Amino acid sequence: MDLPVNPPVAPMLAKPVKQIPDGPYSFEPKWDGFRSVIFRDGAEVEIGSRNERPMTRYFPEVTEAVLAHLPERCVIDGEIVIPDASGERLDFDALLQRIHPAASRVALLAGQTPAHFVAFDLLALDDTDYTGRPFAQRREVLERVLAGARSPVHLTPATTDHSLAADWFQQFEGAGLDGLVAKPLAGTYQPDKRVMLKVKHERTADCVVAGYRTHKTGGDAVGSLLLGLYTDAGDLASVGVIGAFPMAYRRELLTELQPLVTTFDDHPWNWAGQQAGTRTPREAETSRWNAGKDLSFIPLRPERVVEVRYDHMEGPRLRHTAQFVRWRPDRDPSSCGYAQLEEPVSFDLAEILALGVS
Repeated sequence: MDLPVNPPVAPMLAKPVKQIPDGPYSFEPKWDGFRSVIFRDGAEVEIGSRNERPMTRYFPEVTEAVLAHLPERCVIDGEIVIPDASGERLDFDALLQRIHPAASRVALLAGQTPAHFVAFDLLALDDTDYTGRPFAQRREVLERVLAGARSPVHLTPATTDHSLAADWFQQFEGAGLDGLVAKPLAGTYQPDKRVMLKVKHERTADCVVAGYRTHKTGGDAVGSLLLGLYTDAGDLASVGVIGAFPMAYRRELLTELQPLVTTFDDHPWNWAGQQAGTRTPREAETSRWNAGKDLSFIPLRPERVVEVRYDHMEGPRLRHTAQFVRWRPDRDPSSCGYAQLEEPVSFDLAEILALGVS
């Protein structure tokens, strides 16, 4: 490729803030997908990831869409997402399945769960490098060059209206989005720098601790605690993990949990439970992203309850790693079910994508 900005490029990042900021910002939905910088030079297309590794082979349908809808020579920052079967919400689980080593599997899934590309920044067009120009100008040019684009290429909605952004923050979660991004209108594009701001939803839930993984440094400390919630049928479903503890507490916690260590024979996450359809951590005891990473765990009797902070759910599980708040010795583990979780107001993903049309 011979572009004004050539791969690899580390995308510009955002730092978290507690509330929607005031000031000269452009506000956009925070898409829940794979961050991607797309490079097109004529018939050549490369899809770069957040860690600067190419993802082109995993999304052949996105490559086809780029050739059909993006300018001949451009570099555009955005997000690869997959809508669910209804088309009303994002499906991150389906997106994870697309990272597969077998070309035949990639081709099959490209047809069954086709991905979309949502564009939200412009780095280069033709022979011009736009990274040193203010975002307001980059957005204006991006709107112009994508005016004729059609699904599965989309332009993200954007607004400078603070009150409208606040409405989006509340509404769009119902379509599977996880907050807002605020971009300084005068800001330049700074790869791998946290110069944008992001606001995410924050909630708490009481979860059952049903296992732990040891720390990567060795077996004398807890790496993460495995969390569960009870379904209406009374099954303990795996919902996620917490793992941000000081090292000294990790060691204390390992000792503290030993009386609860049990076998899988009577544990709710034994193989029989998995075969019966209950979501358990044993479904994938190695990492999709790191084949050498061991995700096996030590089972615990599900007798302790912990309050955690989380941003949002992805189906029946926590979308991101939760944060420890406090232990809840006053809470009966059997009372920790999905009913306690706050349900976002339903909102149609198609309506959000339509807002980006110029």
